Amino acid sequence: MVKTDLAEIYRNYVTCLNRQDWPQLGQFVGDDVSHNGRRLGLSGYRAMLEQDFRDIPDLRFDVVLLIADASRVASRLAFDCSPEGRFLGLDVDGRRVSFTENVFYEFRDGKIVEVWSVIDKLAIEAQL
Repeated sequence: MVKTDLAEIYRNYVTCLNRQDWPQLGQFVGDDVSHNGRRLGLSGYRAMLEQDFRDIPDLRFDVVLLIADASRVASRLAFDCSPEGRFLGLDVDGRRVSFTENVFYEFRDGKIVEVWSVIDKLAIEAQL
């Protein structure tokens, strides 16, 4: 797979997330996807994302950095949102916070099969 193809697939994946177009998620994510070393499968991955949107009603993924090679994508995502209640163990309670997430994706046959994610929790703590 050519890196420009993966970059385009990834941007379409992010569009799918922002639209909460869950029936289309399988177009971008493999059936046996893992997240941070935990095998979730497509249904578990979808459930995780749906929960994210319930916890953060104004959630929007904003790609600020994207690097792609033949089988991997590295992305820096920016968020400006208002998580309800607790988020990452912090009492955010609907306050607006801005933070980033660094995410690495492994693709196989044009679909995401591995996701490694690190959220900048210190940035959130500093705003609270």
